[in-house]
Order: sequence, then C-alpha cells, then structure tokens
Amino acid sequence: MGNIVAIVGRPNVGKSTLFNRLTGQRQAIVDEESGVTRDRIYGKAEWNGKEFSVIDTGGYAVNSDDIFEQEIRKQVLIAIDEADVIVFVTDVTTGITDYDEAVAEILRKANKKVLLAVNKVDNYERIPEASYFYALGLDNLFTISSINGSGTGDMLDKIVELLPDDKTEELPDIPKFTVVGRPNAGKSSIINTFIGEERNIVTPISGTTRDSIYTRYNKFGYDFFLVDTAGLRKKAKVKDDLEFYSTLRAVRAIESSDVCLLMIDATRGFEGQDQKIFHLIERNKKGMVIIVNKWDLIEKDHMSTKKFEEEIRNEIAPFTDIPIVFTSVINKKRIHKVLELAHEVYENRKRRIPTAKLNDFLLPIIDSNPPPATKGKYIKIKYVTQLPTKTPEFVFFCNLPQYVKDPYKRFLENKIRSNWNFSGSTINIYFRKK
Repeated sequence: MGNIVAIVGRPNVGKSTLFNRLTGQRQAIVDEESGVTRDRIYGKAEWNGKEFSVIDTGGYAVNSDDIFEQEIRKQVLIAIDEADVIVFVTDVTTGITDYDEAVAEILRKANKKVLLAVNKVDNYERIPEASYFYALGLDNLFTISSINGSGTGDMLDKIVELLPDDKTEELPDIPKFTVVGRPNAGKSSIINTFIGEERNIVTPISGTTRDSIYTRYNKFGYDFFLVDTAGLRKKAKVKDDLEFYSTLRAVRAIESSDVCLLMIDATRGFEGQDQKIFHLIERNKKGMVIIVNKWDLIEKDHMSTKKFEEEIRNEIAPFTDIPIVFTSVINKKRIHKVLELAHEVYENRKRRIPTAKLNDFLLPIIDSNPPPATKGKYIKIKYVTQLPTKTPEFVFFCNLPQYVKDPYKRFLENKIRSNWNFSGSTINIYFRKK
C-alpha cells in the first residue's frame, strides 16, 4: 500500500513547481510508457529507494483571486485525513500571511508529520529572511527553491525518514479487486450486493493495511478480496467538493489492488473524472473492467449498448482492449458477469507466453511489416521475449532501438493482443539493443 505525501499551502507559493520537481523524472518515464497526459494532481516519486505518491492539493483549487480561506482549509483537512506526511509550502518573498497562519494553526493542532518548506529561497541573501517562518511554530523547516531544486534533497531525506514502513500482514495469494469511480456511480451498492446480504461469508481481515479494508468473498466458486477504502471513515468535515477527495481515495484503492472495476454512471456518460481515474489505473498497470451502471435508466431507443460502448472506447483510446459490462445494480442485473470478467482479467494479467511461441508468431509479421526506416537507417528486430514482471511487458531486441516510434509499438501490441488474450490488462513494450 503506497504512502502519500500531500503538498498544501496558499496559491502562487510554488506548490505545482515543487510537485513537478518531486514527481518529474519519475512521471516522465510513466508518461512515456503509456502515453498518458500529465495529471498535475497525483504523481509518483522515489527517493533513496523508497517510493511514495505525491498529491498536490492545490490542483483542485478554484482559480480566482479571492480564493476563500475555507477552500484552503478544506484542502488542509483532506491532507490531514489522508496523507502520511504533509509538506506546507510558504513563500519567502511575501513573508508570513494571514492564510499561512491559518494553515499553520490547523497543522499544529493535528497530530501529523509536517514539513515547513520556505520556497523561493534562490539566493543566500534570502536565507536569513526564511528564519522568520519559525514564528509559525512548526519544527521541520527547510529552505528550498522549487525552481532550481536547491534544498529539495535535504527535504526529501526528511520525508522518507518520516514515512511509515509498510508492514502488511501476509495475505493469501488470491485476487484483490477494487471498485472505483466518481461519487454516486453506485460503488457502495455493488459492494453491498456482492457482500451485503451475506455477511457470514465475508471475513474482514484486520490490520492488513492502514487505509483499506480487505473483505474476503468466498462463494459460487469465487475466492477473492474486495478492497474497500470508501466506507472506512465517514467524513463530516468535507461535505462539498468530493471530487478531489474521491481521487485520493481512488489512488489508495488502485495501488492496493490487482484488478480495478471502474464504475460509470450511464445517465452521465464517460466524463472527465472517469477519464482521470481510468488513467490512474492505466498508469499503475492494473487490470481493468469498465462497469456501466444504471443502464435500466437509459431509454433503449435513446442509445444502444453498442453505441455507448463505442463512445467509451473512443475516449480511452489507444488502450481499448478492456471488457465493458452494462449493469443495473439495483435490479441485480449482470452482477455475476462483473465477477466473471474480473477473474478473467486477473488471469490475463498473469499470462506468460513462451519465448519460442512469441518469436514463431511475431518474427514473420515483423519481416513482412518492418518498422519504417528513419534517416535512411533500417531497423532489424532479432527476437522478442516476455519480461518476468508482474504485468505483461515485452522486450524486442534490435540494432537501433532509439528509432522505433510509438505507432509501431502499438502495431506490435495489437498483434500480440490478436493472438493471446490480454483483455483488460496493459501491455508495455520496450526496445533494447542486442
């Protein structure tokens, strides 16, 4: 289960720049692999061999000059609830503002690990000015410049020192499924349908991870954990603007599962927030089934399942090899189909193709459809093998790996998918020099 570091502070102190610095390299690699557009809200960072998620709470702020104190207060409260370490960013050039004092007051009362980052200290003259920020009453003060990176190394050392060790009880080796989606798409209803009436067949495993409940489902020949983060604590504090909050919840849930069941509200279509969660799942290389819920509310003459499915696949391209199932949780329609597909995706994600079979199938195709020559140089692919990774990843050995472009990688991926069932699972393709 991943640790979460949240960045808080008022607008224009450099939170996003710091976020990009912490996640930059790591995220660039992730983006390159799956062609995802960069999402400022959430990224992965790694320091001294320890990996953690970074959340920029400012990403959902209402962009207006008179940003309300309550808006910032709300983000800070969410960070206190969700994060393991909080980085509170201030700006040396403006000194301490009323907002800063308000945030500091909330953080002092919270029993949380907090680092105070005084930003924009990009020359030595500003270091003495930064010491005024001790007045905020927070211990771990770091002078940084998120633009040029000075001071961020020391701060990262402290962050990883403060992060808790992930001690997870050994769980039985069975699939972990999680239901994710926007608020009100029907997530809790489907979870209740799976386990609600049959409390005797589910055994919540206590003490597994800090923030997820693993409920074991064992009937009808199925045996798996349902990872539930949503029902853990009811937040009276954050009533409005649940979007940011649900993204955070989704991050937690996605990271701790094998297959994500992305639930969409048929009456609202596939929206921006659905797309965001889709990319989080893809970026984390998890298996996926898309559930279109509340299909009973759609007039049959208004839209066919075929047309709706087509629209979703257009939105999620190029990764379109994903099972889509239309349900009505209220009427218990096609609920078992969801479990069937989730298990199938789980198996697809673990699929191993022997090297000989891969080469027998792919090399003739490559011979007749070689990669386009670049700058008069011809790319010769010698052989291919599957990497011993948790998710399907293939490496093609060739003379000029740097010249192979994305469209050709997609061509090869489609060929692999046409011959072996990897539905619902991401495939990553790499080229290496032989």
